[in-house]
Amino acid sequence: MVKRTEVLIVGSGSAGIFAGVWLARYNIPFTILERRSGPLQIGQADGVQCRTVEIYESFGVSEELLRESYHVLEVAFWGKGEEGIERQSRAADTMRGLSHMPHVILNQARMNALMLGVMERGRGGKAIEYGVEVKSVEVDEEKARDPDAYAVKVVAERDQKEEVWEAKYALGCDGAHSIVRKSLGYNMIGDTTDTVWGVMDIFPRTTFPDIRRKCTIHSTAGNLLIIPREGGSMVRFYIQLPPGSHPKDVKLEDLQSTARKIFHPYTMDIAETFWWSAYSIGQRLADNFHKDYRVFLTGDACHTHSPKAGQGMNVSLQDGYNIGWKLGMVLSKQSKPSLLKTYVLERSKTAKDLIDFDREFARMFSSKEENPGEFSKYFVKSGRYTAGLTARYDDSELTDLKGSMQDMAKEITVGMRFPSAQVIRFCDCKAMQLLRAFQSDCRWRIVVFSGDIAMEKNRERLNKLATALEALSKKSTSSTADIDSLIEPILVLSSNFIGIEQEQIPKYFWPVTGKWKIRDLHKVYVDDEHYNAGHGRAYERYGVDSSVGAVIIVRPDQYVAKVTNLDDFEEIEKFFKGVLVERGKEGVRQKL
Repeated sequence: MVKRTEVLIVGSGSAGIFAGVWLARYNIPFTILERRSGPLQIGQADGVQCRTVEIYESFGVSEELLRESYHVLEVAFWGKGEEGIERQSRAADTMRGLSHMPHVILNQARMNALMLGVMERGRGGKAIEYGVEVKSVEVDEEKARDPDAYAVKVVAERDQKEEVWEAKYALGCDGAHSIVRKSLGYNMIGDTTDTVWGVMDIFPRTTFPDIRRKCTIHSTAGNLLIIPREGGSMVRFYIQLPPGSHPKDVKLEDLQSTARKIFHPYTMDIAETFWWSAYSIGQRLADNFHKDYRVFLTGDACHTHSPKAGQGMNVSLQDGYNIGWKLGMVLSKQSKPSLLKTYVLERSKTAKDLIDFDREFARMFSSKEENPGEFSKYFVKSGRYTAGLTARYDDSELTDLKGSMQDMAKEITVGMRFPSAQVIRFCDCKAMQLLRAFQSDCRWRIVVFSGDIAMEKNRERLNKLATALEALSKKSTSSTADIDSLIEPILVLSSNFIGIEQEQIPKYFWPVTGKWKIRDLHKVYVDDEHYNAGHGRAYERYGVDSSVGAVIIVRPDQYVAKVTNLDDFEEIEKFFKGVLVERGKEGVRQKL
Protein backbone atom coordinates (compact mmCIF):
# COMPACT_ATOMS: atom_id res chain seq x y z
CA MET A 1 0.00 0.00 0.00
CA VAL A 2 1.36 3.40 -1.02
CA LYS A 3 1.07 6.18 1.55
CA ARG A 4 0.45 9.77 0.47
CA THR A 5 1.12 13.18 1.96
CA GLU A 6 1.45 16.61 0.38
CA VAL A 7 4.89 17.28 1.87
CA LEU A 8 7.28 14.58 3.09
CA ILE A 9 10.09 15.82 5.30
CA VAL A 10 13.08 13.52 5.71
CA GLY A 11 14.74 14.21 9.06
CA SER A 12 13.44 15.87 12.22
CA GLY A 13 16.32 18.24 12.84
CA SER A 14 15.98 22.01 13.11
CA ALA A 15 15.28 22.60 9.39
CA GLY A 16 12.64 19.87 9.20
CA ILE A 17 10.86 21.04 12.32
CA PHE A 18 10.70 24.67 11.20
CA ALA A 19 9.35 23.71 7.80
CA GLY A 20 6.77 21.57 9.59
CA VAL A 21 5.74 24.44 11.88
CA TRP A 22 4.93 26.62 8.87
CA LEU A 23 3.02 23.83 7.11
CA ALA A 24 0.96 23.27 10.25
CA ARG A 25 0.10 26.97 10.34
CA TYR A 26 -0.98 26.85 6.68
CA ASN A 27 -2.99 23.68 7.45
CA ILE A 28 -1.03 21.67 4.83
CA PRO A 29 -0.87 17.87 5.36
CA PHE A 30 2.74 16.71 5.92
CA THR A 31 4.71 13.89 7.50
CA ILE A 32 8.23 13.85 8.96
CA LEU A 33 10.19 10.59 8.73
CA GLU A 34 13.00 10.20 11.28
CA ARG A 35 15.40 7.24 11.46
CA ARG A 36 16.05 7.74 15.19
CA SER A 37 13.75 5.98 17.64
CA GLY A 38 12.64 9.21 19.30
CA PRO A 39 13.26 12.95 19.68
CA LEU A 40 16.79 14.33 19.91
CA GLN A 41 18.09 13.98 23.49
CA ILE A 42 21.55 15.57 23.29
CA GLY A 43 22.13 18.21 20.64
CA GLN A 44 25.64 19.07 19.54
CA ALA A 45 24.71 22.65 18.54
CA ASP A 46 24.06 25.24 21.20
CA GLY A 47 24.75 28.78 19.90
CA VAL A 48 21.53 30.72 19.23
CA GLN A 49 21.84 33.86 17.11
CA CYS A 50 19.93 37.05 17.86
CA ARG A 51 18.02 36.49 14.61
CA THR A 52 17.03 32.99 15.70
CA VAL A 53 15.67 34.35 19.00
CA GLU A 54 13.64 36.86 16.96
CA ILE A 55 12.17 33.96 14.98
CA TYR A 56 11.27 32.10 18.17
CA GLU A 57 9.58 35.31 19.34
CA SER A 58 7.54 35.33 16.13
CA PHE A 59 6.20 31.87 17.06
CA GLY A 60 5.42 32.89 20.63
CA VAL A 61 8.07 30.85 22.49
CA SER A 62 10.92 33.31 23.04
CA GLU A 63 10.06 33.71 26.73
CA GLU A 64 10.85 30.04 27.44
CA LEU A 65 13.99 30.23 25.35
CA LEU A 66 15.28 33.33 27.13
CA ARG A 67 14.40 31.98 30.57
CA GLU A 68 16.24 28.67 30.12
CA SER A 69 19.31 29.83 28.18
CA TYR A 70 22.69 31.33 29.03
CA HIS A 71 22.85 34.93 27.76
CA VAL A 72 26.11 35.79 25.98
CA LEU A 73 26.67 39.45 26.78
CA GLU A 74 30.46 39.79 26.75
CA VAL A 75 33.52 38.20 25.16
CA ALA A 76 36.97 38.10 26.75
CA PHE A 77 40.07 37.75 24.59
CA TRP A 78 43.05 35.97 26.17
CA GLY A 79 46.54 35.72 24.73
CA LYS A 80 50.14 34.94 25.61
CA GLY A 81 51.57 36.58 28.69
CA GLU A 82 54.87 36.37 30.54
CA GLU A 83 53.88 33.33 32.62
CA GLY A 84 51.15 31.77 30.49
CA ILE A 85 47.91 33.32 29.32
CA GLU A 86 46.54 36.71 30.30
CA ARG A 87 43.40 38.66 29.49
CA GLN A 88 44.06 41.20 26.76
CA SER A 89 40.66 42.77 26.24
CA ARG A 90 36.90 42.44 26.67
CA ALA A 91 34.05 43.54 24.41
CA ALA A 92 30.28 43.40 24.11
CA ASP A 93 29.22 40.21 22.34
CA THR A 94 26.62 41.97 20.20
CA MET A 95 26.89 45.51 18.91
CA ARG A 96 24.30 47.84 20.43
CA GLY A 97 21.21 48.32 18.28
CA LEU A 98 21.64 45.22 16.11
CA SER A 99 18.66 43.45 17.64
CA HIS A 100 16.27 43.76 20.57
CA MET A 101 17.07 40.10 21.31
CA PRO A 102 20.33 38.73 22.81
CA HIS A 103 22.71 36.01 21.65
CA VAL A 104 22.07 33.00 23.90
CA ILE A 105 23.19 29.41 24.48
CA LEU A 106 20.71 26.54 24.72
CA ASN A 107 21.03 22.86 23.83
CA GLN A 108 19.67 21.97 20.39
CA ALA A 109 17.49 19.21 21.84
CA ARG A 110 15.66 21.78 23.96
CA MET A 111 15.49 24.23 21.03
CA ASN A 112 13.85 21.56 18.89
CA ALA A 113 11.49 20.54 21.69
CA LEU A 114 10.13 24.09 21.97
CA MET A 115 9.29 24.17 18.27
CA LEU A 116 7.94 20.61 18.27
CA GLY A 117 5.40 21.85 20.78
CA VAL A 118 4.44 24.70 18.45
CA MET A 119 4.16 22.31 15.49
CA GLU A 120 2.05 19.75 17.32
CA ARG A 121 -0.30 22.38 18.72
CA GLY A 122 -0.77 23.81 15.23
CA ARG A 123 -1.27 20.41 13.65
CA GLY A 124 -3.45 19.04 16.42
CA GLY A 125 -1.28 15.97 16.94
CA LYS A 126 2.08 14.35 16.29
CA ALA A 127 3.64 14.64 12.82
CA ILE A 128 6.92 12.73 13.25
CA GLU A 129 7.13 9.02 12.52
CA TYR A 130 10.21 7.66 14.30
CA GLY A 131 12.19 4.54 13.43
CA VAL A 132 11.75 5.00 9.68
CA GLU A 133 14.89 4.97 7.51
CA VAL A 134 14.61 6.45 4.03
CA LYS A 135 16.37 4.41 1.36
CA SER A 136 15.74 6.37 -1.85
CA VAL A 137 14.04 9.46 -3.26
CA GLU A 138 13.13 10.09 -6.89
CA VAL A 139 11.09 12.56 -8.93
CA ASP A 140 8.85 11.68 -11.87
CA GLU A 141 9.77 14.45 -14.31
CA GLU A 142 6.54 14.07 -16.29
CA LYS A 143 4.38 14.42 -13.20
CA ALA A 144 6.52 17.32 -11.97
CA ARG A 145 4.99 19.49 -14.71
CA ASP A 146 1.58 19.16 -13.04
CA PRO A 147 1.52 21.27 -9.84
CA ASP A 148 -1.14 19.04 -8.28
CA ALA A 149 0.59 15.73 -9.02
CA TYR A 150 2.29 13.56 -6.39
CA ALA A 151 5.55 13.60 -8.32
CA VAL A 152 7.93 12.44 -5.56
CA LYS A 153 8.40 8.79 -4.64
CA VAL A 154 10.18 7.86 -1.41
CA VAL A 155 11.11 4.32 -0.43
CA ALA A 156 11.67 3.76 3.29
CA GLU A 157 12.12 0.91 5.75
CA ARG A 158 10.32 0.45 9.06
CA ASP A 159 10.87 -2.62 11.25
CA GLN A 160 12.72 -4.26 8.33
CA LYS A 161 9.66 -3.84 6.11
CA GLU A 162 9.63 -1.66 3.02
CA GLU A 163 7.09 1.12 2.64
CA VAL A 164 6.50 3.53 -0.23
CA TRP A 165 5.43 7.17 0.05
CA GLU A 166 4.21 9.59 -2.60
CA ALA A 167 4.30 13.33 -2.07
CA LYS A 168 3.87 16.54 -4.00
CA TYR A 169 7.07 17.86 -2.43
CA ALA A 170 9.88 16.46 -0.31
CA LEU A 171 12.50 18.13 1.88
CA GLY A 172 15.92 16.65 2.57
CA CYS A 173 16.58 17.68 6.17
CA ASP A 174 18.64 14.59 6.95
CA GLY A 175 22.07 15.97 7.74
CA ALA A 176 25.56 15.88 6.30
CA HIS A 177 25.27 12.25 5.19
CA SER A 178 21.91 12.96 3.53
CA ILE A 179 20.29 9.97 1.81
CA VAL A 180 18.07 12.39 -0.09
CA ARG A 181 21.08 14.18 -1.57
CA LYS A 182 22.81 10.92 -2.44
CA SER A 183 19.63 9.51 -4.04
CA LEU A 184 19.49 12.53 -6.33
CA GLY A 185 23.14 12.04 -7.31
CA TYR A 186 24.26 15.36 -5.90
CA ASN A 187 27.68 15.95 -4.34
CA MET A 188 29.21 18.10 -1.64
CA ILE A 189 31.94 20.30 -3.10
CA GLY A 190 34.71 21.64 -0.88
CA ASP A 191 37.58 20.49 1.27
CA THR A 192 38.60 19.28 4.71
CA THR A 193 41.58 20.98 6.34
CA ASP A 194 44.29 19.28 8.37
CA THR A 195 43.26 21.21 11.47
CA VAL A 196 41.65 18.94 14.07
CA TRP A 197 39.49 20.26 16.87
CA GLY A 198 38.04 18.62 19.94
CA VAL A 199 34.88 19.67 21.70
CA MET A 200 33.69 18.71 25.16
CA ASP A 201 30.94 19.75 27.55
CA ILE A 202 32.43 19.65 31.05
CA PHE A 203 31.88 20.62 34.67
CA PRO A 204 35.17 22.41 35.53
CA ARG A 205 36.78 23.21 38.88
CA THR A 206 39.19 25.99 38.00
CA THR A 207 40.95 29.17 39.11
CA PHE A 208 40.43 30.69 35.65
CA PRO A 209 38.46 33.91 36.37
CA ASP A 210 36.43 34.12 33.13
CA ILE A 211 35.00 30.59 33.11
CA ARG A 212 31.45 32.03 32.94
CA ARG A 213 32.28 34.35 30.06
CA LYS A 214 32.58 33.52 26.39
CA CYS A 215 36.34 33.55 25.78
CA THR A 216 38.86 33.05 23.02
CA ILE A 217 42.30 31.89 24.18
CA HIS A 218 45.46 31.90 22.06
CA SER A 219 48.40 30.31 23.89
CA THR A 220 51.72 28.64 23.15
CA ALA A 221 50.03 25.27 23.92
CA GLY A 222 47.16 25.84 21.46
CA ASN A 223 43.93 27.72 20.94
CA LEU A 224 40.63 27.29 22.79
CA LEU A 225 37.12 28.74 22.73
CA ILE A 226 34.96 28.79 25.89
CA ILE A 227 31.17 28.73 25.60
CA PRO A 228 29.42 28.79 29.02
CA ARG A 229 26.33 26.57 28.95
CA GLU A 230 22.90 27.03 30.43
CA GLY A 231 22.40 25.91 34.04
CA GLY A 232 25.31 27.79 35.61
CA SER A 233 27.93 25.01 35.84
CA MET A 234 28.52 23.32 32.47
CA VAL A 235 31.00 24.82 30.00
CA ARG A 236 31.84 23.87 26.41
CA PHE A 237 35.45 23.89 25.23
CA TYR A 238 36.47 23.92 21.58
CA ILE A 239 40.16 22.91 21.55
CA GLN A 240 42.60 23.07 18.67
CA LEU A 241 44.69 19.90 18.71
CA PRO A 242 48.37 19.63 17.70
CA PRO A 243 49.34 19.23 14.01
CA GLY A 244 49.24 15.62 12.85
CA SER A 245 46.24 14.71 15.02
CA HIS A 246 43.54 12.47 13.52
CA PRO A 247 39.93 12.64 14.79
CA LYS A 248 39.60 8.85 15.09
CA ASP A 249 42.72 8.65 17.24
CA VAL A 250 41.76 11.39 19.67
CA LYS A 251 40.94 10.32 23.24
CA LEU A 252 39.19 12.26 25.95
CA GLU A 253 42.44 12.33 27.91
CA ASP A 254 44.07 14.16 24.97
CA LEU A 255 41.47 16.95 25.14
CA GLN A 256 41.73 17.26 28.90
CA SER A 257 45.53 17.31 28.83
CA THR A 258 45.64 19.94 26.08
CA ALA A 259 43.11 22.11 27.93
CA ARG A 260 45.19 22.04 31.11
CA LYS A 261 48.28 23.17 29.20
CA ILE A 262 46.38 26.00 27.44
CA PHE A 263 45.04 27.37 30.74
CA HIS A 264 48.48 27.63 32.42
CA PRO A 265 49.10 29.23 34.93
CA TYR A 266 45.47 28.62 36.02
CA THR A 267 44.38 25.22 37.30
CA MET A 268 41.78 23.26 35.34
CA ASP A 269 40.32 20.20 37.06
CA ILE A 270 37.47 18.53 35.16
CA ALA A 271 34.92 17.10 37.60
CA GLU A 272 32.86 15.40 34.88
CA THR A 273 32.63 15.28 31.09
CA PHE A 274 29.04 15.28 29.82
CA TRP A 275 29.86 14.83 26.10
CA TRP A 276 32.85 15.08 23.80
CA SER A 277 33.93 14.59 20.17
CA ALA A 278 36.73 15.38 17.70
CA TYR A 279 36.51 16.50 14.07
CA SER A 280 38.40 18.00 11.14
CA ILE A 281 37.25 21.37 9.88
CA GLY A 282 35.53 21.12 6.51
CA GLN A 283 33.61 23.61 4.39
CA ARG A 284 31.41 22.03 1.72
CA LEU A 285 28.48 23.12 -0.41
CA ALA A 286 26.06 20.93 -2.39
CA ASP A 287 26.29 21.28 -6.17
CA ASN A 288 22.45 21.43 -6.33
CA PHE A 289 19.81 22.52 -3.84
CA HIS A 290 16.74 21.06 -5.57
CA LYS A 291 15.41 18.50 -8.04
CA ASP A 292 12.78 19.85 -10.44
CA TYR A 293 11.68 22.21 -7.64
CA ARG A 294 9.92 19.22 -6.07
CA VAL A 295 12.70 18.07 -3.73
CA PHE A 296 14.70 20.64 -1.77
CA LEU A 297 17.83 20.20 0.35
CA THR A 298 18.20 22.10 3.62
CA GLY A 299 20.70 22.49 6.45
CA ASP A 300 23.69 20.15 6.66
CA ALA A 301 22.34 18.21 3.67
CA CYS A 302 23.54 21.09 1.48
CA HIS A 303 26.15 23.00 3.53
CA THR A 304 28.66 21.91 6.19
CA HIS A 305 31.25 23.92 8.11
CA SER A 306 33.01 24.21 11.47
CA PRO A 307 30.87 24.75 14.59
CA LYS A 308 32.93 27.40 16.38
CA ALA A 309 31.14 30.47 15.00
CA GLY A 310 27.80 29.10 16.19
CA GLN A 311 26.10 29.24 12.79
CA GLY A 312 25.10 25.66 11.94
CA MET A 313 21.80 25.16 13.74
CA ASN A 314 20.82 28.76 13.06
CA VAL A 315 21.34 28.69 9.30
CA SER A 316 19.74 25.24 9.06
CA LEU A 317 16.55 26.21 10.88
CA GLN A 318 16.36 29.36 8.76
CA ASP A 319 16.50 27.15 5.64
CA GLY A 320 13.41 25.37 6.97
CA TYR A 321 11.87 28.70 7.98
CA ASN A 322 12.36 29.95 4.40
CA ILE A 323 11.03 26.95 2.45
CA GLY A 324 8.18 26.24 4.90
CA TRP A 325 6.11 29.37 4.37
CA LYS A 326 6.69 29.29 0.63
CA LEU A 327 5.40 25.72 0.39
CA GLY A 328 2.46 26.83 2.51
CA MET A 329 1.66 29.69 0.12
CA VAL A 330 1.88 27.44 -2.95
CA LEU A 331 -0.05 24.46 -1.58
CA SER A 332 -2.82 26.67 -0.20
CA LYS A 333 -3.13 28.19 -3.70
CA GLN A 334 -2.19 31.66 -2.51
CA SER A 335 0.85 31.79 -4.81
CA LYS A 336 2.11 30.12 -7.98
CA PRO A 337 4.68 27.27 -7.80
CA SER A 338 7.32 29.58 -9.30
CA LEU A 339 7.57 31.11 -5.82
CA LEU A 340 9.60 28.05 -4.75
CA LYS A 341 12.47 29.06 -7.03
CA THR A 342 13.23 31.84 -4.58
CA TYR A 343 14.22 29.28 -1.94
CA VAL A 344 17.15 28.17 -4.09
CA LEU A 345 18.01 31.77 -5.03
CA GLU A 346 18.00 32.99 -1.43
CA ARG A 347 19.34 30.12 0.61
CA SER A 348 22.09 28.97 -1.78
CA LYS A 349 23.54 32.48 -1.59
CA THR A 350 23.22 32.45 2.20
CA ALA A 351 24.98 29.07 2.33
CA LYS A 352 27.84 30.30 0.14
CA ASP A 353 28.27 33.36 2.34
CA LEU A 354 28.36 31.04 5.37
CA ILE A 355 31.09 28.87 3.86
CA ASP A 356 33.18 31.93 2.97
CA PHE A 357 32.76 33.39 6.46
CA ASP A 358 33.50 30.11 8.20
CA ARG A 359 36.67 29.55 6.18
CA GLU A 360 38.00 32.99 7.17
CA PHE A 361 36.84 32.67 10.80
CA ALA A 362 38.51 29.28 11.16
CA ARG A 363 41.72 30.59 9.58
CA MET A 364 41.82 33.60 11.90
CA PHE A 365 41.09 31.54 15.00
CA SER A 366 43.63 28.84 14.19
CA SER A 367 46.49 31.05 13.09
CA LYS A 368 49.10 32.67 15.31
CA GLU A 369 48.44 36.38 15.76
CA GLU A 370 51.06 38.48 14.00
CA ASN A 371 49.80 41.54 15.89
CA PRO A 372 48.30 41.42 19.40
CA GLY A 373 44.55 42.04 19.33
CA GLU A 374 44.22 41.15 15.65
CA PHE A 375 41.68 38.38 16.26
CA SER A 376 39.63 40.40 18.76
CA LYS A 377 39.24 43.21 16.20
CA TYR A 378 38.13 40.71 13.58
CA PHE A 379 35.72 39.09 16.04
CA VAL A 380 34.03 42.39 16.91
CA LYS A 381 33.87 43.40 13.24
CA SER A 382 32.17 40.11 12.34
CA GLY A 383 29.57 40.51 15.09
CA ARG A 384 26.78 41.54 12.72
CA TYR A 385 27.27 38.33 10.76
CA THR A 386 27.44 36.05 13.78
CA ALA A 387 24.24 37.68 15.09
CA GLY A 388 22.53 36.38 11.93
CA LEU A 389 21.66 39.82 10.62
CA THR A 390 23.58 40.14 7.35
CA ALA A 391 21.50 37.88 5.08
CA ARG A 392 20.31 39.93 2.12
CA TYR A 393 18.14 38.37 -0.56
CA ASP A 394 18.52 39.40 -4.19
CA ASP A 395 15.77 40.73 -6.44
CA SER A 396 12.99 38.28 -7.29
CA GLU A 397 9.21 38.21 -7.33
CA LEU A 398 9.46 38.37 -3.52
CA THR A 399 12.06 41.13 -3.24
CA ASP A 400 11.74 44.32 -5.29
CA LEU A 401 14.84 46.42 -4.76
CA LYS A 402 14.83 47.86 -8.29
CA GLY A 403 11.25 49.06 -7.92
CA SER A 404 11.75 50.43 -4.41
CA MET A 405 12.27 53.97 -3.20
CA GLN A 406 14.99 53.10 -0.70
CA ASP A 407 15.44 56.74 0.33
CA MET A 408 11.96 56.73 1.87
CA ALA A 409 13.36 54.57 4.70
CA LYS A 410 17.13 54.85 4.61
CA GLU A 411 17.77 52.40 7.48
CA ILE A 412 15.40 49.68 6.23
CA THR A 413 17.10 47.56 3.56
CA VAL A 414 15.08 45.76 0.92
CA GLY A 415 15.95 42.06 1.02
CA MET A 416 16.97 42.07 4.71
CA ARG A 417 14.97 41.38 7.85
CA PHE A 418 12.87 44.28 9.12
CA PRO A 419 14.77 45.86 12.03
CA SER A 420 13.00 46.56 15.29
CA ALA A 421 12.41 49.75 17.25
CA GLN A 422 10.34 50.66 20.29
CA VAL A 423 6.91 52.11 19.60
CA ILE A 424 3.75 52.65 21.68
CA ARG A 425 0.67 50.61 20.85
CA PHE A 426 -2.08 53.18 20.62
CA CYS A 427 -5.01 51.15 21.98
CA ASP A 428 -3.42 50.32 25.34
CA CYS A 429 -0.31 52.51 25.68
CA LYS A 430 1.99 49.47 25.69
CA ALA A 431 5.63 50.20 24.85
CA MET A 432 6.84 47.33 22.67
CA GLN A 433 9.20 46.34 19.89
CA LEU A 434 7.55 46.80 16.49
CA LEU A 435 8.98 43.52 15.18
CA ARG A 436 6.93 41.71 17.82
CA ALA A 437 3.83 42.67 15.86
CA PHE A 438 5.08 40.66 12.87
CA GLN A 439 4.18 37.18 14.07
CA SER A 440 4.90 34.14 11.87
CA ASP A 441 1.20 33.59 11.23
CA CYS A 442 1.22 33.35 7.41
CA ARG A 443 0.40 37.02 6.84
CA TRP A 444 2.08 39.67 4.74
CA ARG A 445 2.37 43.13 6.29
CA ILE A 446 2.02 46.58 4.80
CA VAL A 447 3.66 48.93 7.29
CA VAL A 448 2.62 52.54 6.82
CA PHE A 449 4.62 55.44 8.29
CA SER A 450 2.20 58.33 7.73
CA GLY A 451 3.72 60.99 9.96
CA ASP A 452 1.53 63.17 12.15
CA ILE A 453 -2.15 62.73 11.24
CA ALA A 454 -3.03 65.85 13.21
CA MET A 455 -1.83 67.54 10.02
CA GLU A 456 -4.61 67.63 7.42
CA LYS A 457 -2.27 66.90 4.50
CA ASN A 458 -1.00 63.71 6.12
CA ARG A 459 -4.49 62.61 7.10
CA GLU A 460 -5.78 63.00 3.54
CA ARG A 461 -2.89 60.99 2.10
CA LEU A 462 -3.46 58.24 4.64
CA ASN A 463 -7.18 58.06 3.84
CA LYS A 464 -6.49 57.69 0.11
CA LEU A 465 -3.89 54.97 0.79
CA ALA A 466 -6.26 53.12 3.13
CA THR A 467 -8.95 53.05 0.42
CA ALA A 468 -6.48 51.63 -2.13
CA LEU A 469 -5.08 49.03 0.28
CA GLU A 470 -8.52 47.85 1.30
CA ALA A 471 -9.44 47.27 -2.34
CA LEU A 472 -6.17 45.37 -2.85
CA SER A 473 -6.78 43.16 0.20
CA LYS A 474 -10.28 42.25 -0.98
CA LYS A 475 -8.91 41.03 -4.33
CA SER A 476 -6.67 38.44 -2.68
CA THR A 477 -8.77 37.52 0.35
CA SER A 478 -11.78 35.22 0.42
CA SER A 479 -15.05 37.04 1.02
CA THR A 480 -15.63 34.75 4.01
CA ALA A 481 -12.24 35.50 5.59
CA ASP A 482 -11.18 38.50 7.67
CA ILE A 483 -9.90 41.40 5.57
CA ASP A 484 -6.51 41.19 7.33
CA SER A 485 -6.10 37.39 7.11
CA LEU A 486 -3.63 37.54 4.20
CA ILE A 487 -2.36 41.13 4.17
CA GLU A 488 -2.24 42.86 7.55
CA PRO A 489 -1.96 46.66 7.72
CA ILE A 490 0.30 48.17 10.39
CA LEU A 491 0.22 51.92 11.00
CA VAL A 492 3.04 53.84 12.70
CA LEU A 493 2.29 57.49 13.48
CA SER A 494 4.60 60.27 14.59
CA SER A 495 1.72 62.12 16.26
CA ASN A 496 1.53 63.22 19.88
CA PHE A 497 0.21 60.12 21.65
CA ILE A 498 -2.41 61.95 23.75
CA GLY A 499 -3.32 64.36 20.96
CA ILE A 500 -5.10 61.92 18.64
CA GLU A 501 -8.30 59.88 18.81
CA GLN A 502 -9.14 56.47 17.34
CA GLU A 503 -11.79 58.01 15.04
CA GLN A 504 -9.11 60.00 13.21
CA ILE A 505 -7.55 56.74 11.99
CA PRO A 506 -8.97 55.11 8.81
CA LYS A 507 -11.06 52.07 9.72
CA TYR A 508 -8.96 49.85 7.45
CA PHE A 509 -6.33 49.98 10.21
CA TRP A 510 -8.82 48.79 12.85
CA PRO A 511 -10.96 46.30 10.94
CA VAL A 512 -13.81 44.11 12.12
CA THR A 513 -12.37 40.59 12.57
CA GLY A 514 -12.68 37.28 14.36
CA LYS A 515 -15.45 35.09 15.67
CA TRP A 516 -17.25 37.91 17.46
CA LYS A 517 -16.72 40.51 14.71
CA ILE A 518 -14.96 42.91 17.02
CA ARG A 519 -12.72 45.70 15.76
CA ASP A 520 -9.03 44.85 16.10
CA LEU A 521 -7.36 47.89 17.69
CA HIS A 522 -3.87 46.39 17.87
CA LYS A 523 -2.50 47.54 14.49
CA VAL A 524 -1.81 51.21 15.26
CA TYR A 525 1.41 52.42 16.90
CA VAL A 526 2.83 55.80 17.80
CA ASP A 527 6.46 56.90 17.85
CA ASP A 528 6.41 59.12 20.93
CA GLU A 529 7.66 59.44 24.51
CA HIS A 530 6.25 56.70 26.73
CA TYR A 531 5.34 57.30 30.38
CA ASN A 532 7.87 54.74 31.63
CA ALA A 533 9.93 53.40 28.74
CA GLY A 534 11.29 56.56 27.14
CA HIS A 535 11.24 57.42 23.42
CA GLY A 536 11.99 54.74 20.83
CA ARG A 537 12.59 57.28 18.03
CA ALA A 538 11.39 54.74 15.48
CA TYR A 539 11.18 57.21 12.58
CA GLU A 540 14.79 58.20 13.18
CA ARG A 541 15.84 54.56 13.63
CA TYR A 542 14.26 53.64 10.29
CA GLY A 543 15.44 56.74 8.45
CA VAL A 544 11.91 57.88 7.67
CA ASP A 545 11.14 61.59 7.26
CA SER A 546 7.91 62.17 9.21
CA SER A 547 6.86 64.91 6.77
CA VAL A 548 7.10 62.48 3.85
CA GLY A 549 6.37 59.05 5.33
CA ALA A 550 6.94 55.61 3.80
CA VAL A 551 5.25 52.31 3.02
CA ILE A 552 7.10 49.04 3.70
CA ILE A 553 5.93 45.65 2.40
CA VAL A 554 7.11 42.87 4.74
CA ARG A 555 7.03 39.17 3.86
CA PRO A 556 5.63 36.49 6.20
CA ASP A 557 9.23 35.73 7.27
CA GLN A 558 9.85 39.35 8.39
CA TYR A 559 12.06 40.18 5.39
CA VAL A 560 11.52 43.50 3.59
CA ALA A 561 10.06 43.06 0.11
CA LYS A 562 9.59 46.67 -1.00
CA VAL A 563 9.94 50.28 0.17
CA THR A 564 7.88 53.03 -1.43
CA ASN A 565 5.83 56.16 -0.67
CA LEU A 566 2.24 56.69 0.39
CA ASP A 567 1.05 57.63 -3.09
CA ASP A 568 2.49 54.66 -4.97
CA PHE A 569 -0.77 52.69 -5.18
CA GLU A 570 -0.10 51.16 -8.59
CA GLU A 571 3.35 49.82 -7.71
CA ILE A 572 2.09 48.31 -4.45
CA GLU A 573 -0.68 46.51 -6.33
CA LYS A 574 1.74 45.48 -9.08
CA PHE A 575 4.04 43.86 -6.49
CA PHE A 576 1.26 41.78 -4.99
CA LYS A 577 0.03 40.76 -8.46
CA GLY A 578 3.40 39.11 -8.95
CA VAL A 579 3.14 37.16 -5.69
CA LEU A 580 -0.51 36.43 -4.92
CA VAL A 581 -3.40 35.09 -6.96
CA GLU A 582 -6.81 36.70 -6.88
CA ARG A 583 -9.83 34.96 -5.43
CA GLY A 584 -12.84 34.76 -7.72
CA LYS A 585 -16.29 35.61 -6.45
CA GLU A 586 -17.02 31.92 -5.88
CA GLY A 587 -13.79 31.37 -3.93
CA VAL A 588 -11.89 29.94 -6.94
CA ARG A 589 -8.45 31.44 -7.23
CA GLN A 590 -7.68 33.33 -10.42
CA LYS A 591 -4.54 35.09 -11.61
CA LEU A 592 -4.42 38.77 -10.70
